Amino acid sequence: MTVTPPPLGAVLVIIPTYNEAQNIEAITARLRAAVPDADVLVADDNSPDGTGQIADRLASADSHVHVLHREGKAGLAAAYVAGFHWGLEHGYGALVEMDADGSHQPEFLPAILDRLASADMVKGSRWMAGGEVVDYGARREWLSRLANIYVQAAMNIPVRDATGGFNAFRAEALRAIDIDSVASKGYTFQVDLTRRVLEAGGTVAEVPISFPDRRLGESKMTGTIIGEALVRTTVWGAERRGAQLCALAEKLSGPVRRKLAGHDRR
Repeated sequence: MTVTPPPLGAVLVIIPTYNEAQNIEAITARLRAAVPDADVLVADDNSPDGTGQIADRLASADSHVHVLHREGKAGLAAAYVAGFHWGLEHGYGALVEMDADGSHQPEFLPAILDRLASADMVKGSRWMAGGEVVDYGARREWLSRLANIYVQAAMNIPVRDATGGFNAFRAEALRAIDIDSVASKGYTFQVDLTRRVLEAGGTVAEVPISFPDRRLGESKMTGTIIGEALVRTTVWGAERRGAQLCALAEKLSGPVRRKLAGHDRR
């Protein structure tokens, strides 16, 4: 990764879908209006409600829209990884994660891409100044806030919305991490990508967004995914703290070793 990033190049927005027939046409139209030069990749997991066929129709009418048909429901993380590979193989310079349900509003994407001009990864943030959630219940909002506070504290990462999924990456940032080994799902997938970019020496920036709750279709979030997020984050945090302690011990032991070596020479 470079200190002064090169121009972004072509932009690909990856939209994973499973039973999003009610949403895919509207969100694609909004995205094409918000960022007309960007391309769209609908990564459909063989949706039984016909989402893939609707995406094919959109692609046949618009050369900026592409469809990646997958064999079956393999989850959000697997769809994004497949989309990343497709985008990297086709030479895109910036790759964006965006949900189909309208919670990731395409109208915020220009600001995210502007910020990506000087960063390796940019997150649309609900929990920074200027960000907000809309139509969330109080319990759900505080669960999300507390989850992000826990991630910050456990992993010591300077990101206020680590679990957020409206993210943009430079192609070189994705190439610098091993995306095929990202086995996490849901919230944890987004935290994992964020920590990997940081650990690879990349810069992660945030842009405030307004995040409305889904109005059509069903949420894909489950208790299993939330439980996985807590367990994995705790493990990553312990590993990170352990590595920091080892580095500190090594640094502090240096003067002692040099002093002992001096005594031995006498």
